[in-house]
Amino acid sequence: MPAMDLETTARCLAELGNVARLRIFSLLVRAGDDGLNVGEVRRALQMPASTLAFHLRGLVDSGLVAQQRQGREVRCRPDFGRLNAAFAFFRDECCQGVSVPEPRRRRAAAGTAPVASAAAGSRGRC
Repeated sequence: MPAMDLETTARCLAELGNVARLRIFSLLVRAGDDGLNVGEVRRALQMPASTLAFHLRGLVDSGLVAQQRQGREVRCRPDFGRLNAAFAFFRDECCQGVSVPEPRRRRAAAGTAPVASAAAGSRGRC
């Protein structure tokens, strides 16, 4: 899966920026591709059903968690491709350099010289 755009990446990371949702997602990641049903998630995290439903909705809406009905149960699975795409946004941008516009020059005070800016685009390690 290719890297995401900025808005989609922000949405995914915002969902993971909540402690309850991060706990849910972390549990599902540990469960792997098989995932867990909603009842198992609730019992493992000792979370009220309504709270779990609220937080799962955000994870599902962002695409980080997929849900599938299996009879009377709903199985939740992490979308590893979506997670990797969110991190690929940063990996693909890593150490590409930055172009920062020069500040508008003010009239220099009498007897002072303008200060030179630092060079942009230096590369670090990724």
